[in-house]
Amino acid sequence: MGSQEQTTLATQNQLFYGTFIYPKTLTDLEYLHNTAVAVDQNGTIVAIEPDYDLSQAASTFFPRLGWAPDSVSIHSSLASHNQFFFPGFIDTHLHAPQYPNVGIFGKSTLLDWLETYTFPLEASLSDPAKARTVYNRVIRKTLSHGTTCAAYYATKDVTTTNLLADLCLRAGQRALVGRVCMDQLSPKYYRDASAADSVAATRESITYIQSIDPTGAIVRPVITPRFAPSCSAPLMAELGKLAAETGLPVQTHISENEGEIALVKEMFPAKKIGAKGDTYTHVYDTFGLLTDKTILAHGVHLSEEEVQIIKARGSKVSHCPCSNSALTSGAARVRWLLERGIEVGLGTDMSGGYSPSVLEMARQAALVSRHVAMGYRERAKLTVEEVLYLATKGGAELVGMKGKVGGFEVGMEWDAQLIGLGRDVVDEEYEGEEKEEEGNVDVFGWESWPNKVAKWLFNGDDRNTKKVWVKGRLVHERK
Repeated sequence: MGSQEQTTLATQNQLFYGTFIYPKTLTDLEYLHNTAVAVDQNGTIVAIEPDYDLSQAASTFFPRLGWAPDSVSIHSSLASHNQFFFPGFIDTHLHAPQYPNVGIFGKSTLLDWLETYTFPLEASLSDPAKARTVYNRVIRKTLSHGTTCAAYYATKDVTTTNLLADLCLRAGQRALVGRVCMDQLSPKYYRDASAADSVAATRESITYIQSIDPTGAIVRPVITPRFAPSCSAPLMAELGKLAAETGLPVQTHISENEGEIALVKEMFPAKKIGAKGDTYTHVYDTFGLLTDKTILAHGVHLSEEEVQIIKARGSKVSHCPCSNSALTSGAARVRWLLERGIEVGLGTDMSGGYSPSVLEMARQAALVSRHVAMGYRERAKLTVEEVLYLATKGGAELVGMKGKVGGFEVGMEWDAQLIGLGRDVVDEEYEGEEKEEEGNVDVFGWESWPNKVAKWLFNGDDRNTKKVWVKGRLVHERK
């Protein structure tokens, strides 16, 4: 296994042929078989031909596109190995510097966990050599699981935040990269000296990230107040002004844990900050941090009043089911959010979450919804189709790429995975090393495609992710 790191974008026209599966709507997957998808040198889908005879491509399809046959690279999914193309996953919330702590929770809840495990590790990544090792690994690992775009929290250090952006750009992984802002409620060795210093450092990082990718095609900066308790009122006010000035996205946490919510209410009384209410959401709204480009991680304990404010501002929610369970934060009511018009994506939230896989988050989202249904109502359950939508098109809405990635349609960009479930199980003689390498999914040959996809959702892992492309560029290939 390994990621192919290239320094240039794809420069060749490409034709992808075989089976394509993607979320058409929240509730429906589209299945295209024997289909040809043409992707130009810029990584954009320029034509789709269902039920196409591939042998006719050179004489009819390529000339229509103005392509010389010898200038086209052809990639096919293998029906014999139950392969299909699927949109790249979008991780809408993760902490890159926390990756070495994945799986380490201790016995603490959120606030204690931050003090014991998170802050010391993040502070240590001011060392560029250590940061490079960690960031290269998290990028490679998430790519290997099919993550074509990630919304990263870095640390408060400008140099290594910029390094994370450099490494994402080099590896070809789309990313929102945010320098973490915090000037209180964190160790003295790991906090900004003042609100002014925090904003100045954030501006410095924004300028750098925009300089290395001026169009924002691959990497973009994101304004990142860690969460309300670690940010003073003056800092949040200035970050809100910065968001209005620059039009940049914002990412932060909200209503993750009941203790955290109580702390926010205590630290930011409505009268003191001039808020119209005393909820967590009112705090962010007061300081201009709720925009139509804001990603709010968790949202486990949001009230009806808060959801209406979030909807009115056009802000979105990153559902982090694995982290919410691991830290005993609660079970987010995703169906309830969707029914109220809130756009929802999925986040691994490493290292609160223990897995780098968005497929695992889709699986966990389905399971958590069933726990919500046990104490709420039957319709709270999320389907296979719905959680895969959240992992792709839903995530695209959160990271500002709606209509650009998350599906296979003309005009969209080729952010995709080649998934392989392995050959059909025929007899006991086939069971062995080669089959084991295919992963945990067993296909017997009589399953429908929807059932194959369900098996992949609940049993699949990175062994099924054979290749990954971003904007037409091959960024990972399983060896």
